[in-house]
This record gives sequence, C-alpha cells and structure tokens, in this order.
Amino acid sequence: MRWEGNEESSNVEDRRGGGGGGGFGIGGGTVGIGTIAIALLGSWFFGVSPGTILNLLSGGGSPAHVQQAPSHPPANDRETKFVLTVLRFTETTWTQIFKANGATYTPPTLVLYDNRTPTQGCGTGESAVGPFYCPADRKVYLDLSFFNLMQQRFHVGGEFTQAYVIAHEVGHHVQNLLGISGKVDSMRRRLSETEANALSVRVELQADCFAGVWAYHTNEAKQIIEQGDVESALAAASAIGDDALQRQSRGEVVPDSFTHGTSAQRVRWFTKGLQTGSVDQCNTFEARQL
Repeated sequence: MRWEGNEESSNVEDRRGGGGGGGFGIGGGTVGIGTIAIALLGSWFFGVSPGTILNLLSGGGSPAHVQQAPSHPPANDRETKFVLTVLRFTETTWTQIFKANGATYTPPTLVLYDNRTPTQGCGTGESAVGPFYCPADRKVYLDLSFFNLMQQRFHVGGEFTQAYVIAHEVGHHVQNLLGISGKVDSMRRRLSETEANALSVRVELQADCFAGVWAYHTNEAKQIIEQGDVESALAAASAIGDDALQRQSRGEVVPDSFTHGTSAQRVRWFTKGLQTGSVDQCNTFEARQL
C-alpha cells in the first residue's frame, strides 16, 4: 500500500503507556453470563465495544462515569504514522462524499491505547475485543497489537488490510452521523435475540461496504492500492466471517448467533463498495440477499 509522504491526521489521542482503566462501567439493567458471552462474541472482531452491546442487551440506562485517561502527542514511529495517514485518508474521502451530498462530515477521534482504556459511554475498552467504535463519544479505539494478532491467528496482514480495519470502524462513525446507528439501536431493543443479531449483521456488512467505498475514492485520488493489497483485504474479510470464527472456535456454525455476517457476505459487501464507490450501493437494510 502506498501511503508514505501523505498528510497525517491530528484527530488522535495517544493514551499508550497510560496504564489503562478499570472494568466495564455499564449502566442499567442486569447482565447474565449468556449476555456477556453474546457481547464478547459479537464484539470480538470489528464491532463496537462489548460495553455498548451489554448496555443495549441489558436495557440501556445511563453509562457509569469513567475518568478520562491522559493522552499525549502521538509517537513518531512508522506504525503510528501509518495509522494517522490512513485516518487522514478517511477524513478527506468522507468529507468529499458528504459535501457532494450537501452535508458536513465531522471526523471521529482515534484513540490509541494499550491493553484497556476508559470511554465516555461504552464502558472500558479492552484490546482483547479488537478495534471498536463508540457512538457515545464518537471515537474509534485501537490497540495496535491487534494487527499482530490478525497475523498470528489468521495469517492475514499487510498495510492495506490494516487500513481496511480502520476504515471499517470509521464506517460505523459514518453510520452514526447518518442517523443509522440510532435507528438500529432503537429497533434492536424491541427485537428478539435472533432478530437483533440479524440486524447487527446488516450493520456490520454496511460498514464493510463503506470501507470499500473509502478504498475506491482514496485510490482514485492517491493511487494507494498496490498488487496484492485487495487480495489481502479480502482474505481478512473472509477470515473474520462469523462462520469461519465459529468453526475455528467451537467446531460448528450457529447462524442464528451471527452478528457480523459470513465470510462470503463480508467479502461481497466490501467488494461492492470497492468496485462501485457508491454509498447508495451499501444499503444492506433493504437488500433481499446479503
């Protein structure tokens, strides 16, 4: 992936080395073991914080107060510079897309952290659950060690794959700005567990499609994609499908518990965004076939 020499984002909080925060701070309702299991499975790869899921599944309520973690200017190593450059790519691309549709794009803040960190509204983020977006504070949370985990556990990696991960989380921010997240959360509270899971799948697949839209427009402007990049990103999308994850972890597939979509679905929707560059093509909620 070609990225070096491009502008870096300043919308960053670097909390690494700050010691992290405490346990989940979730308000409202009661949470049982089954709910926790659903939340951790649903958030393990490319979803929201388990705190967000737990809060929704337990009936909502006001989030517990969490003290803000200290931050400092971001480091200047290659990995950090890469992440900040990708974030800037997303800011530029989505600003242009929103402007073309008569709207204003407000970018999210990226929080870099180690191990765990407090959020304002989504409990405590932990590196074990992977990158996530918190709609309450409009921040993307990322422990860079996750990229090593992807390589070690699923044998997928490369910078464009990492960019796809970041772009997917920014896709959730776009959903939040468009009002999609709020509508989905409201609907989910009135649905059965199976129906809520099915709705979550459409949310995640749309974020995959938005990541593809980002890649299309950024490549048009900056020619960032090199040979093998798309293949590596598609391999990552396939590796983190619900069916692949369940087959690896439990030896069987339970479709009713899917929250992110199958490998084939994730590949299909990322590819659709990448090939068309059209937000209109990412309407997973009205798609008859995912």
